[in-house]
Amino acid sequence: MKRTLSSLIVSAAAAALLGAPALPDREPSADGLNILVMGTDGRDTISAAEKRKFHAGGIACNCTDVLMLVHVSADRDRVSVVSLPRDSYAEIPPHRDEYTGEERPPHPSKINGAYAEGGAPLTVQTVESMTGLNVDRYLQIDFRRFIDAVNEVGKVEVCTPRRLKDKATKLDLRPGKHLLAGGPALQYVRSRHVDLSADLGRIQRQQRFLVNALRGLQARDLLTDPVGTARVVDTLLGSGQVEQGFDAGELVELAAALDRVPAKATEFATVPIAGFDESHPEIGSTLVWDRAKADKMFDRLRSDRPLIKAGTSPKPLDPPRLANAAPVRGSSYACR
Repeated sequence: MKRTLSSLIVSAAAAALLGAPALPDREPSADGLNILVMGTDGRDTISAAEKRKFHAGGIACNCTDVLMLVHVSADRDRVSVVSLPRDSYAEIPPHRDEYTGEERPPHPSKINGAYAEGGAPLTVQTVESMTGLNVDRYLQIDFRRFIDAVNEVGKVEVCTPRRLKDKATKLDLRPGKHLLAGGPALQYVRSRHVDLSADLGRIQRQQRFLVNALRGLQARDLLTDPVGTARVVDTLLGSGQVEQGFDAGELVELAAALDRVPAKATEFATVPIAGFDESHPEIGSTLVWDRAKADKMFDRLRSDRPLIKAGTSPKPLDPPRLANAAPVRGSSYACR
């Protein structure tokens, strides 16, 4: 596997689905396509002025702030997205340290630490070992790529029934609809101090953003316009397209397929959480997955089955709760 861009967050992931790089020697299975979207906290590519304006300063940890496992069905008629909280307890697989060359044995960590230890390859290995799924493609997005990609598609609409105010990112959205350009969109998907739901609330906003980004791409016919699609993907991937083995033919195929996927045929979930674990003080407080429920969820993706029963449409809780990980349809996140 080749390491690509240093990166950060999600949302432009709607376009990301179209141009995710192939992992060497891996062909998508007959049971669908699995894409791991990694958003890193890399911020060295944005200017000092942008850091001040969009409150994106601070010290980067060189880790993944966002991890989304995206499953595109074999028939390209359904998309399932499962978010993996960054503080999830993980067992990092054995690997060779890319800086020292030393062999490291398996060890506990937060899932977002895999990237700091071994970049995209180790992150993929960690996610595969925890989910039992093969990752066919992956994409990384940093602050710069995110801002530019959102601006390239001409802003993204978000909506909220309540005021969203974050003391860290300075996000302040009143109830209603808002059209966000790249910088404000970054504030929206990064905010985790809006209420007590913390990272779970941020995950829900990222998923809402992704739904409405995809709707915007469909409304502007960008998914069926090869030139427009290629421009967006070029913004996301830059020169990394070549070294990542990007296939323009697959891009066109996936773009056309996603254009036909309505919001009600998309599903969003957070991996089921059993609770907090304080037993590893060296890595801090972690979220422990509910193994039985998580395995059931990943088994459905592995066998290319939907997460939600036909004819049902669960309603999302806003803000979300730790004990409720019921998947919801993307149509429930779409702005009306």
